[in-house]
Amino acid sequence: MSRRGSPARLVVALSVAAALAVFLLYTSIAGGGTPTIRPSQLPGHSSRVSLMGVVVGQPAGDAHANGLRFRLRDVKGTALVPVVYRGTVPDLFRTGRDVVVDGRLRNGVFVAVPDTLVTKCPSKYSPKRT
Repeated sequence: MSRRGSPARLVVALSVAAALAVFLLYTSIAGGGTPTIRPSQLPGHSSRVSLMGVVVGQPAGDAHANGLRFRLRDVKGTALVPVVYRGTVPDLFRTGRDVVVDGRLRNGVFVAVPDTLVTKCPSKYSPKRT
């Protein structure tokens, strides 16, 4: 006695698999994310970007009221951009730390999207010394 599955089940399963494949292909090609740039690359970008740099100077202000104000410099450069950020501040945020924050440049100031500030730990990604 042989058991045959319903062709309708096969068609549904193949349709779902095809839809997932198309979605994965689209997200890999289109990206769907924001470009990550350095402060020296910021002029001319009017859309939302992820800004990556090193915190320089003394951060000032309140991240929950008028905004935390700090400056970002290129990791290996001299270009600076002032940043205004509102939201949660990571524990590792401080002067000299590499950070990434999303936002837009407005009137010469990078206005960050709330709760997008992420700190990077350079020692974690550097090769081990023997």
